[in-house]
Amino acid sequence: MESTASQSLKRNLDDDDYDDEDNGWGSGNMKEPRTFGPFDGFACSSSKGVKENREQSNLNNVAQEEEINRVKEYICEWAYQCGIPFHAFETDSFKTLMEAIGEFGPDVMPPTSCEMGGTFLDEAVERTKTSLKKYEEEWRFIGCSVVIDAWFDGQRRRIMNLCVNSKLGTVFLSSKECLDEAHTSENIFEYVDKCIEEVGPENVVQVVTDNSYNNISASKLLKEKRPTIFWTSCATHTINLMLDAIGGLPRYKKTLDQAKKLTVFIYSHHKTMAMMRRYTKKRNIVRPGVTNFASTFLTLQSLSGKRAQLRHMFFSDEWENCKFANTVKGKFAYETVRSPSFWSGVTICLRVFAPLVKVLRMVDADQKPSMGFIYGELQRAKKEIINALNNNKSEYEPIMDIISKESSKRLDTCLHLTAYILNPYYFYNNPEARDDLDANDAVIDFVGVLFPEDYDMQNRILLVELPMYKRKQGKFDRPIALKACEVNGDKFDPANWWETFGNSTPNLKMIAMRILSLTTSSVGCATNWSMFDEVHTKKGNRLEGSKMDDLVFVHFNANLMEKNKKRKLRNYEVLIAEDGIGAEEWIVDDDDEEVEPRQTWKAASEAVGVDEVLCNRTSARISISRELINEELHLEDEEQVDEVEYESDGVQIIEHCG
Repeated sequence: MESTASQSLKRNLDDDDYDDEDNGWGSGNMKEPRTFGPFDGFACSSSKGVKENREQSNLNNVAQEEEINRVKEYICEWAYQCGIPFHAFETDSFKTLMEAIGEFGPDVMPPTSCEMGGTFLDEAVERTKTSLKKYEEEWRFIGCSVVIDAWFDGQRRRIMNLCVNSKLGTVFLSSKECLDEAHTSENIFEYVDKCIEEVGPENVVQVVTDNSYNNISASKLLKEKRPTIFWTSCATHTINLMLDAIGGLPRYKKTLDQAKKLTVFIYSHHKTMAMMRRYTKKRNIVRPGVTNFASTFLTLQSLSGKRAQLRHMFFSDEWENCKFANTVKGKFAYETVRSPSFWSGVTICLRVFAPLVKVLRMVDADQKPSMGFIYGELQRAKKEIINALNNNKSEYEPIMDIISKESSKRLDTCLHLTAYILNPYYFYNNPEARDDLDANDAVIDFVGVLFPEDYDMQNRILLVELPMYKRKQGKFDRPIALKACEVNGDKFDPANWWETFGNSTPNLKMIAMRILSLTTSSVGCATNWSMFDEVHTKKGNRLEGSKMDDLVFVHFNANLMEKNKKRKLRNYEVLIAEDGIGAEEWIVDDDDEEVEPRQTWKAASEAVGVDEVLCNRTSARISISRELINEELHLEDEEQVDEVEYESDGVQIIEHCG
């Protein structure tokens, strides 16, 4: 019986080598037949049909690519016409939309405006409520925080947004426009109290707001009605106050003023801005942050990292030939860049600011609940600042005074200190925590607030269960329990630690799990509230009040849930802003007589390449806000700034501080 290889070999010989027309045997060309080896039978030659199919496939691929590009063009035209922000096309919901349209085919029709504001909006509300069920279960199990975010919209209307934060993330509850009534402490209290009733008073551990006078007054009203619910100040707001005050000290203010004059000069002229980008390899020196001081720190770090490039720029022939080199501010910029004392000032600013910026990142990111860490990390930050100033008391004492002043009654309440003591990372590893009399006394006050007049419960917790924890008795002395809290890594969660090892002290365990699962910041509530104006544009949406509320509810919860996903993936930098508002003072000075005509705040904000610094994206044009899309940027005749892809500085904003 012939083998398979032999049969294959015979087929190849018959089909290929003895075809008269193909190899010339019939035309008198005595072409010698090809010699076959033992392995040729296992190789299939390419037939004419296969080659034709391959060519046809290539043509089909080209045609398909053209069709895909045409679809992309239509999408872009729609986005340009309607002012859709570019980052909207990176959301999961848009990808799902594209898949659904592709699967259905060419006959799919979009919903009408009536359908969008009617049936489909109602269904979206129900889907959103269903998706919130898991959050509500978490509130009942481990407690939650009611978070207030108050702001002014584009029409100077004061808006209050109420969100609920838990370990799973933040969800939007409701918003209230304070147009027809004063923003008084009584109105704030009534609105918050209504929210607490909706969530369940037994589920709410604290209310988090900024430090405004009206909020503080409202907290007193809440204390009268609900004495077991805490009202705490936003740690993000408080730490920013610290940093602003430190930046106002003469030693640091001088450097900051010099740096601002330098960047404002560069961004005030298209020629200097284009020159800077050439020398920095298309990177910007201004990096917008989520707050004014975040922009300050990010920009200082950016300047420090680009010191060599800026020096090359200002020492170049190109600069000497620039018409701005002989202006007063041009000379100041030149002297600033060549000054060693300026760069030394930048370095010391970064070293002093960095410890507090680390704390700011921790509370803003909320990648794990920060209540158990805020007090301990502030103590660590103070030590790092003292070391950065070489233990020079005259240098660090004013800074310590600022931190103590801003922390008082904001970040050192009995709630914060109890969370500090009940975090085993500090209490078991840091002798200072065990010896901190104020912190240990705060636990007594906290238990008294939680169980007023229930002295049996207070004694049970303070005299039986708390000593077991402090002395590492019961299940607390297990090697795995002690090992698990040695390092404050990404996976260490003190609330989970208590859930696992705290069974011998059930009452203290429940207290610890609830307070160690709390946020310390109201920033988690903040999303792109500028979209509020778009949602509430009655001319565009033509929705009644209740439908408008439904649209806001769906919109903001969708955005917050997207943010919750990113938070869990840890793939974004929380201090970097999606717009240039926080960096305005670093870009253009309104009083600057040398600023070119039409070099407005908007144009300068666009020029800074906002999205250059977003996550690890490289495009500077991905997420420009709607108000910037149509801003015309007039260039000097002799200098053209091309539309380019700006390289990112990345997200390493702390590690290199001089």
